[in-house]
Amino acid sequence: MPHDVRGVVAKTKGEPVSVETIHIPDPGPGEVVIDVQACGVCHTDLHYREGAINDDFPFLLGHEASGIVSQIGAGVTNLTEGDFVVLNWRAVCGECRSCLRGKPQYCFSTHNAQQKMTLDGIELSPALGIGAFAEKTLVAAGQATKVSNAVEPEVAGLIGCGVMAGLGAALNTGGVTRGDSVAVWGCGGVGDAAIEGSRIAGAHTIIAIDLDQRKLEWAKEFGATHTINSSDMDSSQVIEAVQRLTSGNGVDVAIEAIGLPATYEQAFYSRDLAGTVVLVGVPSPEMRIDLPLIEVFGRGGALKSSWYGDCLPSRDFPMLIDLYLQGRLQLDRFVSEKITIEEVENAFLKMERGEVLRSVVII
Repeated sequence: MPHDVRGVVAKTKGEPVSVETIHIPDPGPGEVVIDVQACGVCHTDLHYREGAINDDFPFLLGHEASGIVSQIGAGVTNLTEGDFVVLNWRAVCGECRSCLRGKPQYCFSTHNAQQKMTLDGIELSPALGIGAFAEKTLVAAGQATKVSNAVEPEVAGLIGCGVMAGLGAALNTGGVTRGDSVAVWGCGGVGDAAIEGSRIAGAHTIIAIDLDQRKLEWAKEFGATHTINSSDMDSSQVIEAVQRLTSGNGVDVAIEAIGLPATYEQAFYSRDLAGTVVLVGVPSPEMRIDLPLIEVFGRGGALKSSWYGDCLPSRDFPMLIDLYLQGRLQLDRFVSEKITIEEVENAFLKMERGEVLRSVVII
């Protein structure tokens, strides 16, 4: 039967969010209803509230979540009621040109639920097709990835977005491997996950770069071997500092987790010859970068963008949970605080001030 539940809604651009009673329909073909247990507060949710993604208000926010499958629609074969799942926003279609080429991690036509959740009869736009700051949410079955229930919900949900984006930027996109040197610009949740991924991969030098000394201290906990506080440095000084820590050569993999032209340029010039630059920070549409083409050619290597850590949830989520259970992945360290659904707006403020890695809503 359909459900009326509480959910966090952004009604108008730039205005504080509110907790509203929303309507969840019964799942249709290929859909499932999830009893949400935990959901991380991610910058992307704030971007939705600010109208930086699109203007399809009202939005049902939240996407970095875990929970229990409570209802299953017709034709769903990959899940059963009672399964513990992490939600994802890459439900591969299996039919687009990327999937047919055997590269589903780049799927161009991911699935979302066809039915809409509503507020007073008005269709809601769920953040990243999920909308998990709610007691229940409706998603496509492919958006729910079954994982071990030996993990606490607030920990498991983190791999649904930020942690996966950072780990994947290092492991999948950047291809960090044993003996590599890595530099990461921006030591928030995504950047620290990239540091953690580089440590797991066996990098021998991991350089964390940020303006905030508190964040640099957090980065050490995730595996940074060196830190650079760039608050009083210009770009050339940052580049020189990275080169000094790598015998004058620069790093094998430079990961930009901020999304700014200035820091991307620093990453570009801080890599070794034939090194790789990975952009995982999200720039705004008006941003531009100007690089001498001869430098792009002469330095060789690769300039890559990492979208969702180039992950395949069905492959990567269970693997990351296993690494956590083995004590090799420090997911607990990302949880700065546990909050209620009414505290999301205040969590946005803490996130903007850099006071937390992740606030996690417990539902």
